[in-house]
Amino acid sequence: MPGVTNDGPLTDTVPLADLMPWSVAPLRLGRGWPLAPDPASLKARWQAFLTAPADRRGELLEPSRARTLHTAAAQLPGQRAGTEPLARAAGPCPEPVRVLHGPFDEQWLIPDQRLIDAARPELWRVADDHQLFLVEQGYVPDAGGPAVLASAILPEGRSPAGRPGRIRPLYRRPGSAEPNVTPGLLAHLAGGYGRPVDAEELAAWVLAAGGRDAKECRVPLPADPEVWARGVELGRRAMWLHRRGTGTERPRLPGGRRPYVRAPLPPRPTELLYDRAEEALLIGDGRIAPVPAAAWDFHVSGVRVLEQWFARRTAPGAPGTLAAVRPATWPQPWTSELLELITVLTLLAELEPLQRELRSEPGELIGPFELRRAGVLPVPPAAGRPATVLNQPEEGPGGQFAFL
Repeated sequence: MPGVTNDGPLTDTVPLADLMPWSVAPLRLGRGWPLAPDPASLKARWQAFLTAPADRRGELLEPSRARTLHTAAAQLPGQRAGTEPLARAAGPCPEPVRVLHGPFDEQWLIPDQRLIDAARPELWRVADDHQLFLVEQGYVPDAGGPAVLASAILPEGRSPAGRPGRIRPLYRRPGSAEPNVTPGLLAHLAGGYGRPVDAEELAAWVLAAGGRDAKECRVPLPADPEVWARGVELGRRAMWLHRRGTGTERPRLPGGRRPYVRAPLPPRPTELLYDRAEEALLIGDGRIAPVPAAAWDFHVSGVRVLEQWFARRTAPGAPGTLAAVRPATWPQPWTSELLELITVLTLLAELEPLQRELRSEPGELIGPFELRRAGVLPVPPAAGRPATVLNQPEEGPGGQFAFL
């Protein structure tokens, strides 16, 4: 099962919670229709919700204990949405935002707290162009794949198997201010390695070497500066791929290995198959090749990434629900996203042997005992709580000012 495996010794390793102590639980949407692979569907769903008769609107909302037509909620930080109860909602759909819906699946979300059972506003307050989120994957017995994923956009945070993980922002404040790192840790590492160490290096090392046991994600910290440098370089590559590149530079395979559409995809595909002999992805009568077996077999938390990505775009919503409002035919942008996803998974699978070697032979470690002796551990309680962040006024329920 290609992908970074969790083999390797975990003795004398450090829990990720002791390295990056502030973490947030995954978002809890409570209903699926405010999330979609394309923003146009979300705007159409919102319009259908607003124009429905009053007695039908409550049914379309799919109410929960946390959210009903009469629940008022504050605006999410940095977003513009109404704060009156949904029974009186009017106006255009709040502008959808890009979010990470599970491993490597970028989708769109209506950023309206009246529609989301638990939106985790503390994450929205620190989400900006400088932020990086590490998403700790939930534990699934005997499942391979990465223990931690990175995202430059706000992650929903749930693992493919539905087990709750944790979301760890790299910075506690906007503008890459105040790293979410246990006080004294970076200085201690810098003293051992003989050079400065920053928070992004630590995040890269976690991506390269972090593993998971039944209880938590654990990280080996090498005493050898050369091992650290090698792991950081490997982790930076993984981080770049998790983020789909930076700016205009996107992940690409060399000529001859790049996946292409060899036969047009059908307008309404329902089946995804893989031909190992031909290294081809079969989507109805459509065909994409070459697709290496490593990309097809890439799993996270026991779930094949490509199959789940496809299923989330082709599973029909229940008739009469807002989730059934979706594109009538397969949009061209989805094909481009699929080609890029194949590329990313292929390149990540190529890092697997190096990551496995790094985790299984990290050499002498800086363990919990040394960190306690140096005064880095135990983690101060304040480091595990969110910072007080209020860069701009936030509208509370019913238009009141929100005090934090």
